[in-house]
Amino acid sequence: MADDIQSIENLLNFTGAKSTTKTASGIPTVHEAFEEKMSEVRLKEKEVEAENQAKTLGVPYVNLKGFPISPESLRQIPLEQAQELQTVCFLFTGPEIRLASINPDLQAAKDLLFQLQERNQANGGLYKISAESLRVALKAYETLPKIKQIIKGVKVTDEEIEQFGSQLKTYQDIQKVLSHASITDIMTIILSAALQFGTSDVHVEAEEEKIIVRFRVDGVLQEIATLPHDFWKKVVARIKLISGLKINVTERPQDGRFTIYLKSGDTDVRVSAIPTAWGESVVMRILKPSAINVNFEQLGFRAIAEKKLLKEILKPHGMIMTTGPTGSGKTTTLYAVLRKLNTPDVKVVTLEDPIEYKLEGVNQSQIDHSKNYTFANGLRSILRQDPDIVMVGEIRDLETADVAINAALTGHLMLSTLHTNDAAGAIPRFLSMGVKPFLLAPAMNAIVGQRLVRRVCEKCKETVQPNEEELVYVKKVIAEIPETSGEKIFTESEWKFYKGKGCDVCNGSGYKGRVGLYEILTMSDEIKAAMSESISEYQVRELAKQQGMITIQQDGVLKILDGQTTIEEVSRIAG
Repeated sequence: MADDIQSIENLLNFTGAKSTTKTASGIPTVHEAFEEKMSEVRLKEKEVEAENQAKTLGVPYVNLKGFPISPESLRQIPLEQAQELQTVCFLFTGPEIRLASINPDLQAAKDLLFQLQERNQANGGLYKISAESLRVALKAYETLPKIKQIIKGVKVTDEEIEQFGSQLKTYQDIQKVLSHASITDIMTIILSAALQFGTSDVHVEAEEEKIIVRFRVDGVLQEIATLPHDFWKKVVARIKLISGLKINVTERPQDGRFTIYLKSGDTDVRVSAIPTAWGESVVMRILKPSAINVNFEQLGFRAIAEKKLLKEILKPHGMIMTTGPTGSGKTTTLYAVLRKLNTPDVKVVTLEDPIEYKLEGVNQSQIDHSKNYTFANGLRSILRQDPDIVMVGEIRDLETADVAINAALTGHLMLSTLHTNDAAGAIPRFLSMGVKPFLLAPAMNAIVGQRLVRRVCEKCKETVQPNEEELVYVKKVIAEIPETSGEKIFTESEWKFYKGKGCDVCNGSGYKGRVGLYEILTMSDEIKAAMSESISEYQVRELAKQQGMITIQQDGVLKILDGQTTIEEVSRIAG
């Protein structure tokens, strides 16, 4: 290379070129040609130097000049972070990811590679590059739209929410705004709208001729927009990219997660994708911290039921179970109980799959089936931590049930959930798993069955007159409330029924927010005495009614008369 430089200098001296200007024809002078050649030689020297440094460090080397870096690769690292760490992602295929850095031995660069490998479940590598390669890669960012993604999530700014919020007054407005949006902005608009309308789940579904976007608001799905089917690959790639899913995997289910960063607080989003006939169905569950910041007193228990349950959860040991289908508010109830019990003088440990919400002062542990950290194994480990209160996300099998029951019998307060239709069904469910009735009876304190119904919108609430069929329904349910319940029932002449007529606050639905319907089964002496392997759900329910238990349906009707919900809602949810 030194010989090349000497040859050029000799040529320059021979011609006697001194000028630094172009000739009249615009052709560079010999001096300019020399400078250009010298620049190329210096760059070659720098590349050789970088290659030698890579050998010294024991890392691979790559020259990115002319390398086809894809937009998906660049989006793995925001421009600001790439500039700060002098590190770029130059290759991303889904299963493989490659980073290049000026300083590949920098710990921050190594940590970044580890994060991206974990997020994408990909094999990775870290390469050495020259300053010129870094410049070329950073220049490539100029060809991309503004990147809103960051390593652990998506940044929807407060300004964007305000901007779109002013245009999104109703569900119909979402379609109008989306129809003029770029692919880059579609996710921002959907998430902004979801946060504004209090959405719990966003469903993005591929169909034969279009993409459907639906929001679940107060437990009910609403179709809010459609997109052209041609957008599908780009839309789903964007969702997968920010949630750490493999873009090229479409034939099997995937689960991921990302975070929306706002000044008011971070919001986690859990993502599930499954293959369907026309593409995939993607559901994004928005885990807003405010959704579970509900105190025990705000759950919606009637005074007598609240007093009964409070007595059971304040016992030093035993089991408290919540039952109901998915989305019935079981987690919210358990977290409210934990918040009530969580004081500095007790140790509270939870075992969840997955951890959806963070609770201050509570030790939360997530199970990992790949490492054999199951509910049963995890619960055994937790009990060695000397906890006072333990919450297990769900009891699914005999092994977990046995450990939980033994813990409840040996001085621990156990909280958990079970998938049954009502409180009475929990006991036969345990027995069908193989739990011994003589162990279950003394271990169980209380079983809470629950559902969620929509509240009447307070802004547009008005009195209505039910039809004859609805009135017969209310009378029948009220007549079945046991006298031993202690509930005061108003006379028929005092009954009032309400409904929301629809307004801007409730988007015309007549409902805003939700309230729980509950039944609380406590283990009375009569139920314990009747406990056997052959006891049926019907027998348990009848014994509980004799002890004064208000059923979910009865609780719903009482809340209708309280003006909290409607006959249609209780009929839809509780039958």
